[in-house]
Amino acid sequence: MSSTTRSGKTFVLDTNVILHDSSCITQFEEHDVVIPITVLEELDQFKKGNDAVNFHARQFARSLDELSGDTIFNGGLPLGPNKGKIRISMEKSFHSDLALSFPPNKPDHHILNAAYLIAHEVSKDSAGTPTTQVILVTKDVNLRMKAKAIGLLAQDYTTDRVKDVETLYTGHRLQEHIPSDVIEPFFHAPFEVDADQLEIDPAPAPHEYFILRNGTESALARFEGESMKMRRVDSVSAYGIVPRNAEQTFALHALLDSEIPLVTVSGKAGTGKTLLALAAALERRRHYHQILLARPIMPLSNKDIGFLPGDINSKLTPYMQPLYDNLAVIQNQYAATDAKHQRIAKLLEDEKLVIEALSYIRGRSLVKTFFIIDEAQNLTPHEVKTIITRAGEGTKVVLTGDIFQIDHPYLDTESNGLSYLIEKMRGQSLYAHVNLEKGERSELAELASNVL
Repeated sequence: MSSTTRSGKTFVLDTNVILHDSSCITQFEEHDVVIPITVLEELDQFKKGNDAVNFHARQFARSLDELSGDTIFNGGLPLGPNKGKIRISMEKSFHSDLALSFPPNKPDHHILNAAYLIAHEVSKDSAGTPTTQVILVTKDVNLRMKAKAIGLLAQDYTTDRVKDVETLYTGHRLQEHIPSDVIEPFFHAPFEVDADQLEIDPAPAPHEYFILRNGTESALARFEGESMKMRRVDSVSAYGIVPRNAEQTFALHALLDSEIPLVTVSGKAGTGKTLLALAAALERRRHYHQILLARPIMPLSNKDIGFLPGDINSKLTPYMQPLYDNLAVIQNQYAATDAKHQRIAKLLEDEKLVIEALSYIRGRSLVKTFFIIDEAQNLTPHEVKTIITRAGEGTKVVLTGDIFQIDHPYLDTESNGLSYLIEKMRGQSLYAHVNLEKGERSELAELASNVL
């Protein structure tokens, strides 16, 4: 490969970056992008299938083919106006600095070698400083550590990361020292006040919830963006499930509101996220053709689902069991002879209430469906976008999850799809979010969640 002489940066991409975002090569502004040939070989293994990684592998191959035309990437091809170039790095012998420490039987080591060789081939100025900064971009933390160990710059792909998870929108706030004459109208019809009377700073987002207090009185309220009113929120039950704190009251209020088609509920284990979402779906059942519950399949003990015994239903049971457990909690509030208990069984039998793996739902268009995606923190931003864009007329989409409990190998609290969605959707009139902080499963579960 010829040396790079243009000042700037050269980004060498790992396979997992492309599988995370097939449009990633357009995200590096005026800088050059290099794809090691090993990456193309790895992508070839992902072309078949219906998961998001398979889509990204196919889409990237098509995009690269359209971009290249009949040419070979010898000198690189422009990515567009004010963009850098893209080129393919062919396989070369391992550099002597790497040969002893990195066995060539791992594709990651070939990608590492390609980046290392590129870094050593760039031209230098009169002071011996490289004119181009070479950076390996990978979502694999271990590969980044290996790169840094040999003096090679390495970064995560951060285009779709949230800025600061500590300041992520919670969907609710506590406002104290509210004057009595302002809080009093919440106890009389029409149970609302003009929001500007509360002098809230920063300004509230549409459907943001508030605990209003003045020492002796308190009220729960929600900001209505269109009317600019702060309206009282009452605690209501859903299919026998009663909220136990203000946050759960807010979450259930948003889940039951048919005017809000997109709701996210986050929180640690035991806060009631999935239970509240399912109870709201059952309560609002007559407004929808179907209730659909899904969750992404994450490998157990680093083994793919194919390693598990039995047919497809048997394989999926370990992943779907938490959803059935929440359904059983609601159902077992009623005697077996009770109509509400029997109605849940009937919904399951008639497939009006369906629990499925998320990968079996991709590609469908969902109309008048109450769609709950559990464990949404294990989805990429692109997967979340794909799911929401499947929502047809009359569909409500609910995503629940704990952004601090990531099982995906290439996601974290700032790069997962749930965090990304919460940050990007804040302020939208069709969206509401509530973060649940207090565990309600049991005193022991709360202690374990906080201490262990």
